[in-house]
Amino acid sequence: MKLIRVGAAVLNQTPLDWDGNRDRILEAIELARSQSVSILCLPELCITGYGCEDAFHAPGTQSMAVRVLEEILPHTQGMIVSLGLPVMYHGSLYNAACLVVDGEVVGLACKQNLAGEGIHYEPRWFKPWPSMRQSTIDFAGRTLPIGDIVFECGDVRLGFEICEDAWVAERPGSLLATHGVDLILNPSASHFAFGKHEIRKRFVIEGSRAFQVGYVYANLLGNESGRAIYDGDAMIAASGNLLALGERFSYREVQVIAADVDINNIRMNRARSGSFRPVIATEAWKPVKSKFAFPDRDPVRTEVKASPWESSPTIKEEEFTRAVSLALLDYCRKSRSRGFVVSLSGGADSSGVSVLIASMVRFALAEIGAEKLASKMPYLPKLANAKTSHDFVRQLLSCVYQSTRNSGDVTRNAARTLAVAIGADYLEFDVDPLVQHYIQMVAGAIGRELDWKQDDLALQNIQARTRSPGVWMLANLRGALLLATSNRSEAAVGYATMDGDTSGGLSPIAGIDKAFLRKWLRWMQKEGPQGLAPITELSVVTDQPPTAELRPPSAKQTDEDDLMPYEVLDAIERAAIRDKLSPTDIQRAIGPDFPHYSVDQMAFWIERFFVLFARNQWKRERYAPSFHLDDENLDPKTWCRFPILSGGFARELAEFKRSRGDNQ
Repeated sequence: MKLIRVGAAVLNQTPLDWDGNRDRILEAIELARSQSVSILCLPELCITGYGCEDAFHAPGTQSMAVRVLEEILPHTQGMIVSLGLPVMYHGSLYNAACLVVDGEVVGLACKQNLAGEGIHYEPRWFKPWPSMRQSTIDFAGRTLPIGDIVFECGDVRLGFEICEDAWVAERPGSLLATHGVDLILNPSASHFAFGKHEIRKRFVIEGSRAFQVGYVYANLLGNESGRAIYDGDAMIAASGNLLALGERFSYREVQVIAADVDINNIRMNRARSGSFRPVIATEAWKPVKSKFAFPDRDPVRTEVKASPWESSPTIKEEEFTRAVSLALLDYCRKSRSRGFVVSLSGGADSSGVSVLIASMVRFALAEIGAEKLASKMPYLPKLANAKTSHDFVRQLLSCVYQSTRNSGDVTRNAARTLAVAIGADYLEFDVDPLVQHYIQMVAGAIGRELDWKQDDLALQNIQARTRSPGVWMLANLRGALLLATSNRSEAAVGYATMDGDTSGGLSPIAGIDKAFLRKWLRWMQKEGPQGLAPITELSVVTDQPPTAELRPPSAKQTDEDDLMPYEVLDAIERAAIRDKLSPTDIQRAIGPDFPHYSVDQMAFWIERFFVLFARNQWKRERYAPSFHLDDENLDPKTWCRFPILSGGFARELAEFKRSRGDNQ
């Protein structure tokens, strides 16, 4: 039995936060040392931060990363540590994992497969390193090996799969295994998406079994750079068995999990495998050797325990609440905002945003306590006196109900009831005099009265836009972040007033559809996330049909009357945007899912969707940053690109109409 204590570190880093990133790395190293870890894997590009974007190309970024690395080296005595940073070699930039052994850099392993889909743009900054190629580089005052490297530390062989390397069909791990690697380290920056945790767990466990290795997977945590959320997934496996599993969505900025890996058992399993075909290294591809003495260890039994909510039948609701709540706190503190302002209409969207902020506070208090939560925002000294959830929410969240003559008692009561229930600071603005002033001013200028028959859209929009300046002013006065409250379903068809409900510096629910949001609010009302009590007062919101409440009460306006049922809208959106189906194919694909609607009715809604989607791309271009949650995102800056000016699907819709005519 040859036991090696390995560790995976989880870090909540920030791009270009040199001192903060260094200090969190040092904290992780000390935590690992306290757990007797000999080999520690830290996340991808942990020194610079993963989300530096075009700043990666700045020579100053690269040189500063090396300086910070040198500050870290003295703290790695007696350990083997992998640290990520960008490295310039022969005029190209590479995403590298720097292996440090007993305080000295021994080599740089470079990423071979770059993430260039969805929210990732790595090929814009980095070049992929070719498999089985090694070279040397002058780095930090020494000549070091760089490339696709096997490291031999003492008598233990290490190799790397860096994030995307493990997601491709031809994983580097298969080649590493043939060269007798005992441990594979995977430093990652793998963004959160619904259900992604299970995929990661499968490739970690299966990789350790198929390659007959120990596998150490470390990921980032929190809202690192604005849009992507990292769940802090960390795992250690060996020979197909999961040995350690980290806690996801933690409010602690540094975590380390550790486990003992039996190297002799790994080698024996490999020797017994009839399918294993070793490769005898050539002169061009020999391991990089360094001296390291691993301490003798007695076996310690560890039990893998996942958080109870991980196996919940409402896992999507759990993940949504935990991911966005953590992201809101990180966005607030990293932007140095003094809390949030929400224009609380009493409807589902603004209520959902407000509840997420309250959940943020409740999760943080449950995990790290009042003192540590207050310390995360030292620029808000009043938080030092806060003790309860309501104390914190009142300091961090201002909710404003803004009425016009078209507002009703139902929404006003809903807004007030919810704000009181979660502990928010609640205010009311009467903006109707301002709305009437604008109407009269424009009517006087054009020489006619405005009426709902011919001026419906303009009269609706002026109410929403008039609500914007007051909440912006309040946000400015309090140094707070104004949150926009539009959801993805509305973004798809432009059912939002620019400079109205889209006003804000962050749009936290723009990545989620309205149908799920309504379901989630009912879940928050009746069940809530494990460990937190439900917010029963949400019944005042969930009992209402969604309405913009911009027409006179006699119109009995609802969102779904204006658009279509949200379940239908979301199904069309997924088929059209995510799956790239034509109108005709969508009718065939989703029609059977909605048998209670006629063929003609479904066709009308499909046509409406395509027309509105193309017409409103300019709105999506102007949305405040939103969080990425799944592969149905409409954010044009990170996921779903579409021309602002286009043909508007005119030919496709014409063919769709002709095909329906043929079928009748």
